[in-house]
Amino acid sequence: MNPAPASNTLRYAWLVVALLFPVALLNYLDRQMLATMKASMVGDIPSIANKADWGLVLGCFKWTYAVLSPFAGYVADRLGRRHVIAASLFVWSAVTWLTGHVTTFHELMAARALMGISEAFYIPAALALITDFHSGPTRSRAVGVHQSGIYLGQILGGFAGYAADSPEHGWRWMFSTCGLVGLVYAIPLFAALRDPARVTPVAAKAAEEKVSVFRDLLGNRNFLLLVLYFTLPAIAGWVVRDWMPEILREKFHLGQGQAGVSAILFVQIASLIGALIGGTLADRWMKTTNRGRIFASAIGMMLFLPALFGVGNAPTLTLAIVGLIIFGLGWGFFDCNNMPILCQIARPELRATGYGIMNLVSISCGGFGDWAFGALRDQHVPLNLIFGTFAGIALLSVFIVLMIKPRTDISD
Repeated sequence: MNPAPASNTLRYAWLVVALLFPVALLNYLDRQMLATMKASMVGDIPSIANKADWGLVLGCFKWTYAVLSPFAGYVADRLGRRHVIAASLFVWSAVTWLTGHVTTFHELMAARALMGISEAFYIPAALALITDFHSGPTRSRAVGVHQSGIYLGQILGGFAGYAADSPEHGWRWMFSTCGLVGLVYAIPLFAALRDPARVTPVAAKAAEEKVSVFRDLLGNRNFLLLVLYFTLPAIAGWVVRDWMPEILREKFHLGQGQAGVSAILFVQIASLIGALIGGTLADRWMKTTNRGRIFASAIGMMLFLPALFGVGNAPTLTLAIVGLIIFGLGWGFFDCNNMPILCQIARPELRATGYGIMNLVSISCGGFGDWAFGALRDQHVPLNLIFGTFAGIALLSVFIVLMIKPRTDISD
């Protein structure tokens, strides 16, 4: 890595996390506020005809994001993380600003598709850069701190409904303002970030690396299990993130602002806490077994079971929030350990590509999940049946992650 003393290297490793924290915040703030400002946007864009149409708006982001993710990861592994991260932030911020100026359903669909393309390049590159600088002793904690920026972004996005309801601001002001903030921050970010020396491969090895993607990733049993594990719980996660404000608004007759805060605030605070606890637990557990991160993630998945049953059957807003809090804790344990587990089964130069492939499968399914949930609700399928199915999927996921076996021939 870097020839500087170990203390300086660790200091910069945490600086990388600090620099990327606000980027992660913006990444998910720009996504989340769409869900919490739904009523205002639908009222202002009458060509959005029904819930299935709104599901398509949510889904088109995920499908473009998913399709581009493996390519985005491959580019980050080949060209370096720094350029990819800064360019991604700049472009998606421009698209966020543009979203504040759409007037039709098709324009909104196009803007969300462009957002998916631009944001696809960030997460694989950012998590790979963090794990490049953070070796085993701090890896899960570093990823957990970065992911807490995501949760904070979603928390702030939960308050966007109040801005959308405000006569002085509105949903268009929210998108325009957030876009401008990201455009400004992209410039100092690019200046401050650097890549470890090992990120950019020697050109002569390019052909060999293309083969390695198929041999070391797509031909790797453990990687395929991780892709499946990464995908199944995320379907419920996307529905909770994208549809919960609307669910609470309709079920408990709340205002748009209160519904957004109730759906987002508690679950994301719990996710933030869960990521910090789960990351710390995983790093400490790794001192006694190389399956420590797998066990910590499995604990989080076990929390999904009562949480999803509770959300689906809650007769009061308070009990629904309790279920969301338990779900958030479990999500934090799960989320902070996915990339560290990938680091135990894939070589460093393939990790951004690997995470991109994971995103491809997971978010594609999440997009169909958003659309299917909207269609099921149009058909009045009970919430307890839908979330009960999600709980069963979570139980299956526990067994899947426990089947993953870390490799011993991979260096940090």
